[in-house]
Amino acid sequence: MQQREEKQLEASVEALICRVAHVKNALHGFICKLENEYERLTWPSVLDSFALLSGQLNTINKLLKNEKTPSFRNQVIIPLLLSPDRDEDLAKLTEQRVPVFSHEIVPDYLRTKPDPEVEEQEKQLSAEAARIGPEVAQKQIQTLNKLCSNLLEKLNNPRDDRDAESAALRQNKPSFNPADTNALVAAVAFGKGLSKCRPPGPVAPGHQGQGPMMSGGPTLQQVTIGGGSGQQASMGGPVAPQQPGQPGKMPSSIKTNIKSASGAMHPYNR
Repeated sequence: MQQREEKQLEASVEALICRVAHVKNALHGFICKLENEYERLTWPSVLDSFALLSGQLNTINKLLKNEKTPSFRNQVIIPLLLSPDRDEDLAKLTEQRVPVFSHEIVPDYLRTKPDPEVEEQEKQLSAEAARIGPEVAQKQIQTLNKLCSNLLEKLNNPRDDRDAESAALRQNKPSFNPADTNALVAAVAFGKGLSKCRPPGPVAPGHQGQGPMMSGGPTLQQVTIGGGSGQQASMGGPVAPQQPGQPGKMPSSIKTNIKSASGAMHPYNR
């Protein structure tokens, strides 16, 4: 009797391993399709992959619920040997996913319940869900559905429409201030808003009304060119010093060369 149960258990485990291998192959193919054929992947092809996975999982559930299948809940797995060293046979059986069978990974692979922290969080979420009334839950569901609908509507809008709206916004948005432009043009053309600046230092008498360009530094002197021999200046001669008391003139140390205003050298002589 015991040998019969052991053989039945081995057969059930082998059948279960075979079904799980089919599910693994289907998942592997679906992942490869998503990674390599995403550009030409169609929605019907994705639905076919989901349908294949769903059918294989239903087959596993039927196998577990079969009367001839022994109850795996009554079976206990006890680790007989734990070692931190690499086990090649174990790595080959698990396709290099579990290279060692040590104290660190055994609790994760042989546990039948979640971690205590996860179990406590699950209890808290269940308690909060139980406290929410049907009306509040319905309002939250409607709000979530509205947000999802708005998001889907934005995602479904054509990209050209969004680009056209962005271009229209950029065209309608002014890139300058008309008031500042008018003030700048008035200041350059008419000097509007500019203050009269004078250089520091004393101002000579008679220059109170002149601008800053005429008040600082040496100025141009007026030279009278006469026809008499006593009034003509020789070549290279210095300019006569300014007489005191003449308004509007300042002494200057600039030497100028004045040519004789004779009729032969006049450019406009006729």
